[in-house]
Amino acid sequence: MPSVHRQINVAKGIFCMPTVKKVTAPLRRLATCLAALSAAAASPALAKAPLVTEVPAAVTSHRAQFVHAADAGRVLRLAVALPMRNQDALDALLRDLYSPASPNYKHYLSVAEFTERFGPTASDYAAAVAFFKAQGLTVTATAANRYIIDVTGKVADVERALNVKLGMYKHPTQNRLFIAPDREPQLALNVDVQQIIGLDDFVLPTTRLKHAPASSRASGTGSGPSGNFLGSDIRAAYYGGTALTGTGQSIGLMELEGYNITDIDNYFTKYGPKLTATIKGISTDGSSLSCTGKCDDSEQALDVEYAISMAPGISTMYIYVANTAESVLNRMVSDNSSKQLSTSWGWNESFATDDAIFKEMAAQGQTMLTASGDDSSLSASGPWPEEDANLTAVGGTDLTTVSAGGAWSKETGWSSSAGGPSTDKTILIPSWQKSFVTTANKGSTTLRNVPDIAGDANLDNYICADGSCTGGYGGTSFASPIWAGFIALANQQAAANGKPAVGFLNPTIYGLAGNATTYASILHDETSGTSGKYSAVAGFDLVTGLGSPHGQALLNALAP
Repeated sequence: MPSVHRQINVAKGIFCMPTVKKVTAPLRRLATCLAALSAAAASPALAKAPLVTEVPAAVTSHRAQFVHAADAGRVLRLAVALPMRNQDALDALLRDLYSPASPNYKHYLSVAEFTERFGPTASDYAAAVAFFKAQGLTVTATAANRYIIDVTGKVADVERALNVKLGMYKHPTQNRLFIAPDREPQLALNVDVQQIIGLDDFVLPTTRLKHAPASSRASGTGSGPSGNFLGSDIRAAYYGGTALTGTGQSIGLMELEGYNITDIDNYFTKYGPKLTATIKGISTDGSSLSCTGKCDDSEQALDVEYAISMAPGISTMYIYVANTAESVLNRMVSDNSSKQLSTSWGWNESFATDDAIFKEMAAQGQTMLTASGDDSSLSASGPWPEEDANLTAVGGTDLTTVSAGGAWSKETGWSSSAGGPSTDKTILIPSWQKSFVTTANKGSTTLRNVPDIAGDANLDNYICADGSCTGGYGGTSFASPIWAGFIALANQQAAANGKPAVGFLNPTIYGLAGNATTYASILHDETSGTSGKYSAVAGFDLVTGLGSPHGQALLNALAP
């Protein structure tokens, strides 16, 4: 008996199944069925969405009003992340690496070793790269750890590749428009994609930098104009020695804008120390390294000026620049050329993607430091990335020295230092922080508490940026690169003694601070000063964390 076919499909309701019902023109129906199956195979309905949602909640909830379609010719820079593997095993490894009792204590992994055990597979990564190229997009960079793919493309091409429409929406709380997709992307790719970062700019990146107006600038005890601190003053206060300069070390900075090398040269020429480090800019996604026009390089310049001032003998200062934080962070970890890393930028939380990078940094023995924010609370300052439990958040202090260029005299909590329990309720308190929570410091017993440590942040610092040199700068933007320079001193000492790098700082420094006698000798414990709802108290607090560095004693504790 001649058969015909009924059309059914799992995604589209189409199958080709024989029946015994007699109908005419069976060949024509068979051709129709096969055509339907072919169309279904190429349909977005069979494609997969990234594991992390991409559409801002303001769009899905209709709080943001659609204004018009995005310019089809606008170029987007995207960071595509594939999911890491074996995350439970990675967590176990990190506990092992940072447990002094473990035989694997600080036996860090190389990038190749990490990638083999935890990175996306080579075949998955190659398939994803091939997919974006086939869609007419440009792959600007791939990564040694096979985690991030940097992609650029015009809006029209991105829309076609991801099966979305990109629109311009009115921001519900800011006087601006933002770009965003109208639905979750769908990729006709037989590989899981974790996240596609850069499809929207609902949250703009910000720096943790403050500049006081000339009429209200603080007068400090520094050697710069009007008593402002220079980087050399901070080195004298927090280190006070001359033997260690960071020789053999390099520092990596995460920046989301370019910089002007003339500002950096101007600072060291006028105020010292003599600049001997090589300044190497690295664009990780094709973004410009140059800061011109309306670009403000205050953050970028101060990061370099104060980190190098703390460790003037480092060999190289790497300045990583990109449109997205994830592009920079992943290049920093996959290069693995610097064991001390710093950022003073805040950006939209991408927990799953960012946390995996911070874990890889820890596994490879890199110290990642970030500013905690300048508006007293995490929510007001922008809570990311300092809330992440796998990096070190640096709060702010008000430093006084005995004289210009002199030793540390006293220090209090800075009135704008951001701190508190994590606003992301899924980020739980790490084991090394639990014993430090008290009624006095008002810390959370269940959530990650910020900051961990602190450094000078009052508005009495001097920098060269934007073509001139000026005082009245502050913010936790200073505290983070200051600590990066200090860790370079520790790692110089460790290398000289044949010891491993400091690595992820928190397990070590909380462990050291757990001994009251040790704590008093290695950290300046700020016990006064209020910021928002929190006050500095004896011991750990949510303004200054455990405190600021106490010279050679802390270096000896970190690098025995």
